[in-house]
Amino acid sequence: MKESASIQIIESRVIGLLTGKQAWHYRIVPYAEASGRLRCYGDEEIKNASLEDELQLLTGQTILIDRIASEQLQPLLEKYYPNDKQDSRFNNSFYTGEADNFLHDLISEAKLLRSSDIHIEIYEVSCRVRIRIDGMLVQRYFIEKSRYPSLINKIKIIANLDIAEKRLPQDGRIFFEHGELKFDIRVSVLPTLHGEKVVLRLLNNDATNIDIHRLGFSPIDLANYLEGIRRPNGILLISGPTGSGKTTTLYATLKLLNTDARNITTIEDPIEYTLHGVNHVQLKESIGFTFAAALRNFLRQDPNIIMLGEIRDPETANMAIRASLTGHLVLSTIHTNSAWGTVSRLIDMGIPPFLIADTLNTTVAQRLVRLLCPSCKRREALSASAFPRKFKPFRNMAAHYVPAGCPECFNTGYKGRKAVYEVIPIDDELSERIKTGEHNIEELLKERQIQTIAHNAFDLFEEGLTSLDEIYSLLVQ
Repeated sequence: MKESASIQIIESRVIGLLTGKQAWHYRIVPYAEASGRLRCYGDEEIKNASLEDELQLLTGQTILIDRIASEQLQPLLEKYYPNDKQDSRFNNSFYTGEADNFLHDLISEAKLLRSSDIHIEIYEVSCRVRIRIDGMLVQRYFIEKSRYPSLINKIKIIANLDIAEKRLPQDGRIFFEHGELKFDIRVSVLPTLHGEKVVLRLLNNDATNIDIHRLGFSPIDLANYLEGIRRPNGILLISGPTGSGKTTTLYATLKLLNTDARNITTIEDPIEYTLHGVNHVQLKESIGFTFAAALRNFLRQDPNIIMLGEIRDPETANMAIRASLTGHLVLSTIHTNSAWGTVSRLIDMGIPPFLIADTLNTTVAQRLVRLLCPSCKRREALSASAFPRKFKPFRNMAAHYVPAGCPECFNTGYKGRKAVYEVIPIDDELSERIKTGEHNIEELLKERQIQTIAHNAFDLFEEGLTSLDEIYSLLVQ
């Protein structure tokens, strides 16, 4: 067997030709199928002359087995057919039951595994379910193609969507309640070549367990951030790509600010968390209730703090500036690559630099980094050539940790995530730089001991908490 076999990607339709019980019982993994022939990797230590014949009776196909070492086969079995003995919740199997029970169990299981999304997909000859854990998709179920339509229709019905419409995308919402589990699900249905794909976004409705001190701020970043949110007015912006944890940071902030003496209002799409004492408002662009329109109404509600889900257009940016000028603290997110890039983005939206300088009190950038699984991470020597070509390491390192993969982390090598931040408090000198259009502030940030995302990501790497592959893109920004 080639060295890369243990990490190669095998098509889900091929994996689905054998059940998990069959694969583990016979210790084989199918990897290719064509013209009635099924090629499999098999354990070289299993001496069974009639193995191919038995499998041919089970599958109705001609079986060809390539014998490989047990230590090469084991990772493939764990990856594609996680064993019941290792984790009964995470066993690649065929769904053959009723749509009601399957959907209920799938959502409950995904929530307990702290999954953010469920992907239900159909292809030419197979259907599958994947769930996103720590930002990565992991295969969970195969679905018989004949049962796929009933599952999709069930989702559409409870999300109040049109089951007869199969040509256009549809968006809906489900409120899921089972025992102590109560949360909203955002539903997206997309027509594809072979049928409709559904993505279920699981929204965490409870923000009571979010602690700003445990999100990943370094001590100096946390001090600067807390100083910014203590100001009675101004704008605090958090930048980063979709899925980088910006909303979680905002809600950890609201949790600190939420007192009986303050009136806090949020406008979001969707509402991802709820906090008792905070007025949450759902955006409805279809009827003209946009971020800008909501802001106009918020100003009549005597707010102290306003949280906008996102500043995405000039009108919203102008309304946010207006709100901060009239004595309100405005918290929001924006899409830029760095904390200082927020200034350029606002200028691109048509906001005059002098208004940005007068209202922006703190700008933040953040990313989520996966943490290495403590049960299987492996220490290796580190070569200087492993870093990006234009990156100079902040400190010398002789060794580092790499992901290995085990049943504890579903063979991904990672378990959990942590945010890394870049926090820039806007003082008088930086305000002057904004007014004059001076964007070269690297030396000024060094004087203030403000660390970039690259610095904070490198700290996690040096501590052995994450891998070089995980922070590589952050080092070259």
